[in-house]
Amino acid sequence: MDYVSFINLLIAKIPSISREVAHDTAHLKAEVNHIPDALQSLINWSIDSGKHILVAILIYYFGRIVIKLLNKVVVRILTKRKVETSVKTFLKSLVNITLTILLVIAVINELGIDTTSFAALLAAAGVAIGMALSGNLQNFAGGIIVLLFKPYKVGDYIDAQNVSGVVKEIQVFHTILTTVDNRLVYIPNGPMSSGSVINYSHSENRMVEWVIGIDYGENFEKVKAIVLSIISQDSRIIDTPAPFVALKTLDANSVNIVIRVWTKASDYWPVYYAFNKDVYETFNAEGIEFPFPQLTVHQAKKQS
Repeated sequence: MDYVSFINLLIAKIPSISREVAHDTAHLKAEVNHIPDALQSLINWSIDSGKHILVAILIYYFGRIVIKLLNKVVVRILTKRKVETSVKTFLKSLVNITLTILLVIAVINELGIDTTSFAALLAAAGVAIGMALSGNLQNFAGGIIVLLFKPYKVGDYIDAQNVSGVVKEIQVFHTILTTVDNRLVYIPNGPMSSGSVINYSHSENRMVEWVIGIDYGENFEKVKAIVLSIISQDSRIIDTPAPFVALKTLDANSVNIVIRVWTKASDYWPVYYAFNKDVYETFNAEGIEFPFPQLTVHQAKKQS
């Protein structure tokens, strides 16, 4: 194809090329015109979502304040009605959990999440959730059993699940103990209701027992008189039942004496430690010896 023919062909194509360019330009203009609409929609959505998020935050914030106020009102009402502290802490915990669940549902609803679908989802997963929460349901039931049958209450000194301490709170799922070294121990209510619990505060008085070893050859009646004299000097030890002192066992290295007295449950440990100190000092002053472990070694003679 020569140069002239190429020019003629190009000229002939110009109308069609112009039409295509015009079509593409119109399409581009239409797309550009749609951009402000999309941007405006995005802005409107952001503003609407921001409002819902802000309202949800405010609902949660003020909801927590209302829950705290309602908890105080519940405690005040229960206190006026002289409800037992154990029941009071349990109901306070139950009210707090229930209101918190309702608050979370309100926040979810404000965010636009369909609570009906949410409930349906929970129902569909009910079996799995039930299995996962079976332990907590047992603990909840255990808490109710503890409140009904009262094996212990707030303020009691108990021994349970290999832990000793004072009951601080009985909550919906846990019992909180404060140990002697001021640690907080959370024990599930399920084992607390079905396991063994030793309640040292259930009775007003409590027996204190010591087993003291003295050396062989010591006069038992003399030792007994000294022990009774020490006991009589402590006003925290009650007279009825009377103090008991007896010879318990004859061990390999010592004569063991058992001593039993009664005191107020709250005075148990002060009496226990004070008596140990008084016995040690008095026995030393009276020349009564405490035994030490002894080992007799027999040396075999060599045969000539």
